[in-house]
Amino acid sequence: MAFNWRVIKPYLPRIRFLTVHYAYFIGVSLVTSAIFWGSSTPAHSVRYIDSLFLTVSAMTLAGLNTVNLSTLNTFQQILLFFLIMAGSTIWVSIGVVAVRKRIFEKRFKEIVQEETLRRKRLRKTTSLARRITWPRSISRQSTISEDPDLQTDRRRPSIISLRSIGPRIKSQGQIPTDSAHDRPSDQQAEDIHPTTRHDSESVVSGDRLPYRRSSGDPNDTEDTEVHITFTNDLRDGRGDGPSPIRRRMRPPYVNVQSMLEEGQSEGSDREDDSHLNFLRKISRNSSFHHLSERERQRLGGAEYRAVSLLSIIVPVYFLLWQLLGGLGVGAYVARNKAALARANGMNPWWVGFFFAISAFNNSGMSILDANMVPFQRSTYMLITMGLLILAGNTCYPVFLRWILSTMRRILPPGEYFHYLRETLTFLLEHPRRCYTTLFPSAHTWWLFLSVVVLNGVDWVAYEVLNYDNPAVDVIPVGSRILDGLFQALCVRSGGFYITNISALQIGTQVLYVIMMYISVYPVVITMRHSNVYEERSLGIYADDPTVTEESENSSVNTSLSPKSPSQGRMYFIRHQLRAQMAYDLWWIALAVLIICIVEAGNFTRDPVTYSAFNIIFETVSAYGCVGISTGLPTQLYSFSGGWHTLSKLVLCAVMIRGRHRALPVAIDKAILLPSDKLAKAEEEDALIRMERTMSRTR
Repeated sequence: MAFNWRVIKPYLPRIRFLTVHYAYFIGVSLVTSAIFWGSSTPAHSVRYIDSLFLTVSAMTLAGLNTVNLSTLNTFQQILLFFLIMAGSTIWVSIGVVAVRKRIFEKRFKEIVQEETLRRKRLRKTTSLARRITWPRSISRQSTISEDPDLQTDRRRPSIISLRSIGPRIKSQGQIPTDSAHDRPSDQQAEDIHPTTRHDSESVVSGDRLPYRRSSGDPNDTEDTEVHITFTNDLRDGRGDGPSPIRRRMRPPYVNVQSMLEEGQSEGSDREDDSHLNFLRKISRNSSFHHLSERERQRLGGAEYRAVSLLSIIVPVYFLLWQLLGGLGVGAYVARNKAALARANGMNPWWVGFFFAISAFNNSGMSILDANMVPFQRSTYMLITMGLLILAGNTCYPVFLRWILSTMRRILPPGEYFHYLRETLTFLLEHPRRCYTTLFPSAHTWWLFLSVVVLNGVDWVAYEVLNYDNPAVDVIPVGSRILDGLFQALCVRSGGFYITNISALQIGTQVLYVIMMYISVYPVVITMRHSNVYEERSLGIYADDPTVTEESENSSVNTSLSPKSPSQGRMYFIRHQLRAQMAYDLWWIALAVLIICIVEAGNFTRDPVTYSAFNIIFETVSAYGCVGISTGLPTQLYSFSGGWHTLSKLVLCAVMIRGRHRALPVAIDKAILLPSDKLAKAEEEDALIRMERTMSRTR
């Protein structure tokens, strides 16, 4: 009996971004856990539950460990090394960009072909432009050249490229060309040359010499005709009258000032068109509406070029930071802490690279059992690791936008870099149409400010609340200040600890629980608030009367109230925060309840170590994918290493669920594949928004 796929298809989960994301993390964790367990030396020395816990922890970047990583063999450490990179947020985004680029290429085949042809034409034009020498300055009446080598034969007028003078001038027809040489033929040159056919006298007075010119627009296949106006003051020096034009005439004077003035005005239109400023029908979050089919195609082409650029920049960013960071940290460990690495039975360079990779991907795993405690006074190590932590997660959107903005500023002028500059401009002005963690300027500044404030609070708390703490007082003041900053960077995502967490003052530990709980909120709220389909995803719209009900009660004419848009945006933020916090809370509460029940025997035996607060701390750290732990008194691994099997399984589920809470919503332009449905969705949003605005003004 043949298998009928259609019978079971309705019962299968819908394939979407969240489903694929879960399948990727769960599938890789299960497969690698079996490999990890089977490769133990001696055989099966690491229990399977610990193997599963470590692979899930590495893949989700939680960073918790139930065994000392220094006791693992080299293969197991390398496996964790690559799992940390495979679970990175940036690595996952690279996969999304690659898939979307491929779909764009299939959907916009014509645009991709035009892009390829444009690059070829641009290379040929650039090569030709290098052969043409223009005067350094051009006045209203200036000559092209007096060089006899540049003098033009009467029957072969030179074809001059005016691309460097200005954009397109008014078209007045098309000149037939010789296909072999792409210039007017002899007979045609005879007809258009500003001289007579015979030796009779002729005056060059306002005659206009047409030349062919390409607009440079890949969508414009028509050639335009540029006319050069000649002056009438050519003299031969023998009298006041005009001289007959000889077969080899001197180069005429060219009136180009008007061409420059006209070219600038029309060049701005061309630039507006190329930068998609013709799409002036734009709503909030770069949502375009009321576009024609051709405008939609051009918008899709711009998005394709932006995604193509990201498919190069993001992987380079991902690889260079880790490579350079690994070299920097590895060199430091090999030079200054080699004995410490060898005491754990490992190569110093390997220790340094593992530290750098774990820091950049915000895992917090360390193959040194003491984590970062031995580096309390290592200024270079702390600064480098802290910078890697910021670059890989917390400030990644800030760094990426800064890089793109800097690229646009330093690009040299010229036609060759015109399209790259255009793509960078589109990417910076409409980032959320192309990438999940690249935000508009205002959102990026808000994210940067939130990072500064939250990390500043953690830094001050570490210094102030632990003022009389013996575990902190033994550190010199200068190193203690830097240690406090490094620990603040690690609390929300880094996962490393510079001082044993259980030795810190209880108020600091409570603050860390709160910070780990809200660790992803700045990025995820910014991501969802800047979503192109934000209103559709929430089922509400900025101009919905229920959104601005307070402003309606406080203003006679709410349609003219300038506070309504901002209040609407604040409503979105409050709505998202309430929904996110409520959804997160019940997961943590349920997990803590189950773990407390399972670990009741350990609590009876050691109520201080297995206290409810320590269980909450470990669970929140796992859910936030942070990795810091209160630990065990007699062991160097995480507190969860002393739990029962069921508690470890529950924490694995918590880590996987926590890794997925920072994802964009299902309706996010940056993860959706291009289709006609998306264009219809934008048009529907615009229509609903317009109808609700009109209903409010009645």
